[in-house]
Amino acid sequence: MLDGRGIHPVGDVIAARADVTRDQLLHVNSIFNGGGVLLYRLRGNSDGLVEDLDAHESVLAYDILDVHDGSFHIYIYVEAGEPAGTLMYVVEKYALIIDTPLMYTDSGDILATVVGTQEMIQRAFRELPQRIDIRVEQTGEYAPDSDHLFSGLTDRQREVLETAVKHGYYQIPRQATHADIAERLECAPSTVDEHLRKAEAHLFSTLFGR
Repeated sequence: MLDGRGIHPVGDVIAARADVTRDQLLHVNSIFNGGGVLLYRLRGNSDGLVEDLDAHESVLAYDILDVHDGSFHIYIYVEAGEPAGTLMYVVEKYALIIDTPLMYTDSGDILATVVGTQEMIQRAFRELPQRIDIRVEQTGEYAPDSDHLFSGLTDRQREVLETAVKHGYYQIPRQATHADIAERLECAPSTVDEHLRKAEAHLFSTLFGR
């Protein structure tokens, strides 16, 4: 888990906007000139964010995509910036993979899955500057084909399930109720219950081959 600051100065701009919520960082790629491209899924009002991006010196280009029901995607081409530059350097140096999407918690921290040998991951973490706050939440074997579990879910079912996970619905003790999730998604608790039941039924059926 990375702390709540953006991984690039442009990420700080997005995080600072009270009218925009970061759902996921879907892709992060570094390019030959030291810059990078970012693809976010966000919720909220894009108008004010557009003004901020137009004024930001690190933004070389951007495009807002798939605006629907208060959410949107945004592609941003940026100049080199920290801590993204150091992170990508260390990832490449130790032959690691950052699995996407990167998820955001309520506090704005970033949940990321890093794939590599245990030794390489440990060496990489030791090389990161102290100002990058990283906490290891879980270790274990990586399941590279897990995406197929979600392929049968509707977009809304997946959104409800992701929101439930993000806000602690499946933690012990439970940190969120159907009503809490419904409030965040602006729908009825009964709708949340229905979507979660259908999503859970699909996931368990897929896992156990039923």
